Amino acid sequence: MHIEWSEEKNKKLKAERGFSFEDVVAAISLGKLLDNRAHPNPEYQHQNIAVVNIEGYAVMVPYVTKEDGTLFLKTAYPSRKATKHYLGEGDD
Repeated sequence: MHIEWSEEKNKKLKAERGFSFEDVVAAISLGKLLDNRAHPNPEYQHQNIAVVNIEGYAVMVPYVTKEDGTLFLKTAYPSRKATKHYLGEGDD
């Protein structure tokens, strides 16, 4: 499986969120893919979302599949709701 992303977006992720697309790919290769589902917003029905465990936190990674099968990662963001759902953390 070939995975691509925008280097500009990757730099922004590192600066603003403390992780990168390389971290996402590493987590997937280590078997830390928690889920892979269709994007819930009809406006983005051409996208899927991978949910990945990065350092004990669920990270949502919207992506598109190109015609040649390449996955293009759009962005990545941590989700408290997904962390609680998939990892059982944050119970109050």
